[in-house]
Amino acid sequence: MQSVTQRLANPTRFMELSGRLLPWVAGTAALIIAYGLYLSFFVAPPDYQQGETVRIMFIHVPCAWLAMWGYGLIAISAFGLLVFRHPLADVSAKAAAPIGAAFTFLALVTGSLWGRPTWGTYWVWDARLTSVLILFFLYLGLIALRSSIEDETVASKLTAVLALVGIVMLPIIKFSVEWGNTLHQPSSVLKIGGPTIDPSILTPLLVMALGFTVLFGALHLKAMRNEILRRRVKALQLAEVERVQAGHLAAAE
Repeated sequence: MQSVTQRLANPTRFMELSGRLLPWVAGTAALIIAYGLYLSFFVAPPDYQQGETVRIMFIHVPCAWLAMWGYGLIAISAFGLLVFRHPLADVSAKAAAPIGAAFTFLALVTGSLWGRPTWGTYWVWDARLTSVLILFFLYLGLIALRSSIEDETVASKLTAVLALVGIVMLPIIKFSVEWGNTLHQPSSVLKIGGPTIDPSILTPLLVMALGFTVLFGALHLKAMRNEILRRRVKALQLAEVERVQAGHLAAAE
């Protein structure tokens, strides 16, 4: 009896299932995000300290969470490739890297926009901001390393090793506000004792986080499908080149 993971290891089965799921996942993401934006900009009140600036957090916080979650997904995929040789592990890791980089970039930009009216500056070199910037460079490093190596097998293994080494950044980012002197506010949602945010702010924040997470899933599925198709086309092209070369050798003989 095959497990779900084993059944999905077959790229053909994955393409069939993802093709059916993708429209539903994308549609669900659009609906949740639309509802979250309505709550964020028309229902949630201004914060008593931050005023209207608090609305940036409804975008910034989910992007920051997904920046870390995306890298975690890459690391899990890398582990699956190196240890279990899962056929789709490298496809998953490669597909997640640009998406995670995009969410990390959005987290940095929205954080800077929030920091200007709150801290009086767009950027400070504190522990949280600097560690997230390093995470963004790690994403770019994974993308650049893979694109610089033509051999897919070698590229997948090297990027998997780099991804596993870089996983150390996730706890550094998470606990940087407790470990170092930073202007960044400490965790107020995912903490022992429960959230300390008022429900009027917490509800749209969680809805936006859910919507962005489903959006990440839809983008990841689409990127994985594109990568599988790209590899199939490349395999067909190589097979055609080999066939032509074999024909030329036969004609020469």
